[in-house]
Amino acid sequence: MEILNKYRKYTDIAELRVDCLNPDERLLIRQFPQRADIPVILTIRRDIDGGYFNSGDGARINLMARGLAYADADKRRNFAYLDIEEDLNVPSLEEAARTFGIKIIRSYHNVKGTDTDLSEKFRSMLRSEDAIIKISVYANSTSDVYRLMQTGKEFKKQAKILIASGHYGIYSRILARQFGSFLSYTSALAEPDALPAAPGQIEITELVNNYNFKSIKNDTKIFGVLGNPLKKTASPVFFNSIFKMEGISAVYVPFPSDSVDVFFNMIKDFNIQGLSVTVPFKEEVIEKLDRQTEEIVSYGACNTIFKDGADFVGTNTDGKGFSDSLLAFLNRTHLKKIKTTIIGAGGVAKAVAYELHRLGARVLILNRSAHKAQSLAAKYKFAWNALDKHGIEMMNKYKDLIIQTTTAGMEGSGFDDPIPMYHFTGKESVMDLVYSPEMTPFLKRAQDSGCKIQNGYDMLIRQAQYQYTYFFGRDFPKHLMSRIKTNGK
Repeated sequence: MEILNKYRKYTDIAELRVDCLNPDERLLIRQFPQRADIPVILTIRRDIDGGYFNSGDGARINLMARGLAYADADKRRNFAYLDIEEDLNVPSLEEAARTFGIKIIRSYHNVKGTDTDLSEKFRSMLRSEDAIIKISVYANSTSDVYRLMQTGKEFKKQAKILIASGHYGIYSRILARQFGSFLSYTSALAEPDALPAAPGQIEITELVNNYNFKSIKNDTKIFGVLGNPLKKTASPVFFNSIFKMEGISAVYVPFPSDSVDVFFNMIKDFNIQGLSVTVPFKEEVIEKLDRQTEEIVSYGACNTIFKDGADFVGTNTDGKGFSDSLLAFLNRTHLKKIKTTIIGAGGVAKAVAYELHRLGARVLILNRSAHKAQSLAAKYKFAWNALDKHGIEMMNKYKDLIIQTTTAGMEGSGFDDPIPMYHFTGKESVMDLVYSPEMTPFLKRAQDSGCKIQNGYDMLIRQAQYQYTYFFGRDFPKHLMSRIKTNGK
């Protein structure tokens, strides 16, 4: 009750998870609806379904009966919903619930994966017209999420709750309405005594404030960022803050994906108006575009997709965002005679290399795969080498400016410092295009050596402003920047 009262302004429905209570507390569950004073779901989740109850179905049915007992004429004092797993057949309990206006949620949980034939599973659960069908599966891929979404479309008129748990399914929780769900589950994860939530579940204040969840309608315009693993990104907070301040019916969500092909099949069912594209898809998405701008031809990579009529058009704002940020960082208008090392040769590095060439820098490209460094360097007659001791030796001639473009230092990247063998002199200017965490081990080492440093957050915001212009066909409202709070600054 303390937690519910603390987060009451965000909450429409409460779920009492009886399996999470201490044994003595379970005797008091009948009191909860009246004290909660909002609609409450009574749920006793078994351990095999991802819950904590392991005392057998007999004990569980008795607890459910206790929760429904002594029904009050005032429905607000009764549970509003009873969650019963699809394999628990207790007609008397269901009939008692219906008698007192308590709705049945018939649920199915697959905590390890996604059933091959979700349509058949859904169909088998349709034993009464008034039940709400809940299917919660664990998404191991974008294909799993797509299969769940297709099931929702097939049973469009049926009241339902569809959840793709896990990282790949995070947007099924934000875009619950688009999946056909009448609610989305969330938890007060910031509370110190909160139990672990279902995989991919979003903290309640984050769902409501960062994603403007309660403002999402059927016709809400959808934007997002496509990438993998996409564990952390500041873009949703940035864009959703702008949408909220402008009063735009739009939402920006993370779209973690393991397949560009499947994702592009799926987004045809969404009202997708624009996408940011990040690693590792900046080159792969190009073949999915209906049209592309000159920036993609120049950079060889795409970080922005926007809708023009029925067409998906690709462009790249990384270059403009990077050069604007870099020149402000160095307080310069050009880079002539500036000897520069680029670390990495991926999609971001391609935009960086183009801009450095345009600004007149002398450049060395280092990459773990030497042939990729060579291929990129050849376009501009830059120097190149592998990320080994020979490459590090070459850096001594290209160290006025060092630009780190890889995912090194990012959470889950697997390695922290792309050039641990390089010794900073303190005279280098160093940019790390990673922005989360704010200070990577690579950037910290440079700072400790006395170097002038900057992370990638400034570039992120600058290129996002350009993306906004493509998304909406108008200039970014820069007067709102002072009101935006994100996790980058």
